[in-house]
Amino acid sequence: MKPNLKKRSRQRPQQRPDPLPRLYRWRTNLIQTPLLSLITAACGSISLLLSLLDGKGNAQHSIARIWARACVWVSGSKLKIIGEENLLGRRAAVYVSNHTSYMDVPVIFAAVPFQFRILAWKALWPIPFIGWYLNRSGQLPIDTRNPRASVSSMAAAAKVLRSGMPLFLFPEGRRTLDGKLQPFQPGAAYLAIRAQVPLVPIALSGVYGLLPIHTHHFFPGELTVNIGQPIETAGMTMQQVDELTARLWEAIEGLLGQPLPAGKQVPMPVS
Repeated sequence: MKPNLKKRSRQRPQQRPDPLPRLYRWRTNLIQTPLLSLITAACGSISLLLSLLDGKGNAQHSIARIWARACVWVSGSKLKIIGEENLLGRRAAVYVSNHTSYMDVPVIFAAVPFQFRILAWKALWPIPFIGWYLNRSGQLPIDTRNPRASVSSMAAAAKVLRSGMPLFLFPEGRRTLDGKLQPFQPGAAYLAIRAQVPLVPIALSGVYGLLPIHTHHFFPGELTVNIGQPIETAGMTMQQVDELTARLWEAIEGLLGQPLPAGKQVPMPVS
């Protein structure tokens, strides 16, 4: 009798290996990076032209979503969205998520169907095509290293919310070094309370493994956008900013499926 030999699975491991196999590095360098550059240049140019004709920004946002979906596709990843019913549509709200990778922004644009404004790192503005889109579409630069400029950016963000436009930002302020959730800055809670609009927590999973900080090569997998229930701020005051920031941190930590160990406290907001 012949032995019952099972064919060994050749599935790719779920966690990003270190070092990354040569196949992934070559594929990124020879195929994915050139494709992403072409797609970014093409979409940026089209968006720039449309901005001259479309004052409301709807066409530009549609192009941004095409760009975002193309980025996810070129990376070889699959996008899964959970909790879409918690999105508030065109209603003014502050959307926030953990910051894990340069690919976070494409993932967010691919997942959120309606137009919004994003409070993003000022260093992105000089980048060709990307910076042109950010500037022409009314996105908001922020420089956390310059307190005076940060105050000006927060005032501009509050004005966006008062106009009825949803706003998105990363409350950690920078990408995580190890994939873990970092302490939050109080800006998101401050804006939500100041404008008396809901705060919507979003957890990104799998994006850190796709392209962590200080790396340039993709390791594709399943990317998950988990949208939590909105946190209402009606009636809250500025004295509750830290309380709301801690509540937001707990909400995103819960969406990530990484509850706090017994005895561990929520990190205090970074001032």
